Amino acid sequence: MQREAAPSSPTRLILIGLLAWMSMLGFDLLLHAGVLARFYIEPSPFLLPPLEAFKRIPLGYLSFMILALLLLWLMVRLGIAGWRAGARFGLILGAALWAAQVLGLLSITTADWELLAGWFVGQTLELGVAGAVAGSGLAGVRLRRLSLVVLAFVIVAVIITVVLQSLGLAPAVRT
Repeated sequence: MQREAAPSSPTRLILIGLLAWMSMLGFDLLLHAGVLARFYIEPSPFLLPPLEAFKRIPLGYLSFMILALLLLWLMVRLGIAGWRAGARFGLILGAALWAAQVLGLLSITTADWELLAGWFVGQTLELGVAGAVAGSGLAGVRLRRLSLVVLAFVIVAVIITVVLQSLGLAPAVRT
């Protein structure tokens, strides 16, 4: 059963959007600097060299902000609230968006299918996480508590990424 969205002020919606975005950034670090890192260090006609790609990270983070805002806007319009309903909606939206993106890239680029599969799964999960955060905020969870949960999630993602790199399970780009 879907919970009814709590009335939200514009300020609260902005904060919920920022928290959803921050959760995406934490997950994204784990995904790209940890799980998929090996794809980014190998020379590729499809990908930029690692140092050039690193310089463009802010553009990728801006794209995630757009996705977080779209997710939140849709959830408000559809009355989706609660972490479960938000996660479910985020996963569905993420799967639809990234399936279309991956199929488009497969049709016209030299991208490695394993990398694209990783992007599909990872970015779908990323929107699921953001949906859970947004759904919690829309259900009326106190923003202080939600902020602490998101902060803990980001810290855990950073720690796991550092551990993966330290153990050699994920390569670290060196300048």
